[in-house]
Amino acid sequence: MSLLRVAHSYLEHLERSRGLSENSLNAYRKDILQFVDFVNEQRVERVEEVDAELARSWVWSRAESGMAGSSLRRKVSALKGFTAWLAREGHTEGDVGIRLRAPGASRSLPRVLTRHHMEEIFRSLQAHADTGDPVASRDLAIIEVLYASALRVSELVGLDLQGVDLSGRTLRVVGKGNKERMVPLGTPAATALATYLETARSVLLAGGESSVVFLSTRGKPMGQRSVYEVVARLLADIPGVGPLGPHTLRHTAATHLLDGGADLRSVQELLGHASLGTTQIYTHVSNERLTQAYQQAHPRA
Repeated sequence: MSLLRVAHSYLEHLERSRGLSENSLNAYRKDILQFVDFVNEQRVERVEEVDAELARSWVWSRAESGMAGSSLRRKVSALKGFTAWLAREGHTEGDVGIRLRAPGASRSLPRVLTRHHMEEIFRSLQAHADTGDPVASRDLAIIEVLYASALRVSELVGLDLQGVDLSGRTLRVVGKGNKERMVPLGTPAATALATYLETARSVLLAGGESSVVFLSTRGKPMGQRSVYEVVARLLADIPGVGPLGPHTLRHTAATHLLDGGADLRSVQELLGHASLGTTQIYTHVSNERLTQAYQQAHPRA
C-alpha cells in the first residue's frame, strides 16, 4: 500500500480522535509529509518497506540541516506517533520508530568510520569476491562506489549503465531535485565496478533486460532497502553511534576528503549539496577527530 495514502489516513485519524488544535494538526501534517517525501526520495513508496534505518536517516538528515533542537524533537515525536500507529494497524512488522530519538548535543555529528575500518571492510569484501560469487562482486562494487563517490543511496540504485564511464572514471548521477551531476571514481572503485559489470552482472541478470547497474539476485534493479541491508551487515560490529546504512559511507567519504585537505567547495560539489552550510557539518566532524587525536597523542594536551 502507498505510504502517502497511509499517511493521509493517519492524519485523518488524528483529526478525528485526538482533539488537536488546528496548529498542532498542521505541524503533524507538515512533519509526516516531509518524512514521506524523504522516503520517496530513497525510492521507497510502499509502507511495508519503511524500516528503522529509514526513520533514523530522516532524523539525522534533519539534524544535519542545522535544525534547532526543539524543532527536531517535535519531528521525532510526530514520527514516533506515526510509526506506532503503523504497527497497531498492521502496516509494518513492529514499531520501526520505537528506539528513535533526536540526537543530543553530544551525538549530533554524523557517524564516521576510520580509514582502518574501511580497509578491513574492503579486505573482507575482496576475499569473498575473489571466490567468484556474483553477489559478493556486486557488494564490493557497491561499497567501493558509495565510498569513492559519496553517493546517496537513491543515486546509487538509480545509476544507469549509460551513466558509467570507466575509461574516464566518472559516474553521471541524478540527485535531489532531479539535478544531474558528474562524480569521480577512484581506481579501486573503477576496478571493482568493471569486474562486476564484466563478470557478475550478467549472471544476476540471468537473460533478462535492465539498464540499471546494480541488480538483485532475481535480476531486478536493487531497491534502496536492499542496499541498506548490505551496508548494515558490514557495519554492525563496528563501534560508533548513528545510522548504519549507506549514508554512513557518504559521511565517511566527505570527512576523509576534508581530512586529506580537500576544500569545502569541492566536497559540496561532490555531495550535490545545494547549500554550503549543509556541507559544513563535515568540518565539525573533521575538527572533532583532530581534537581527539591531539588529546590522545600530544604530551601536553
